Amino acid sequence: MLLQIHPDNPNPRHIRTVVECLADGGVVIYPTDTIYGLGCDIFQPKAIERIARIKNVDPAKAQLSFVCHDLSDLSKYTKSISTPLYRMLKTYLPGPYTFILPASREVPKILHSKKSTIG
Repeated sequence: MLLQIHPDNPNPRHIRTVVECLADGGVVIYPTDTIYGLGCDIFQPKAIERIARIKNVDPAKAQLSFVCHDLSDLSKYTKSISTPLYRMLKTYLPGPYTFILPASREVPKILHSKKSTIG
């Protein structure tokens, strides 16, 4: 299924369809600042495994990034963020950057790297 969602005036019905897809373990493709990304609900292990298969990588070794709604949402998934780091994140995000941060216990194990970091 292909849905085009206007960034300034999103169709609520399309948004509901995407949310339902994600809740059911589906995978979506979305534009980012640099390339198109593959996305899923990080709490759906089967969806994470599906993205790893699409990318042809072992799920245990896949280095996957995830997108947060805003910086306050990010605080759930990282250990405490210092004030200077917060200021830097606020300056450069949103943008074409991936920041590697220490993962909190809220992040599913399948997304942890060997160093317990997230991107």
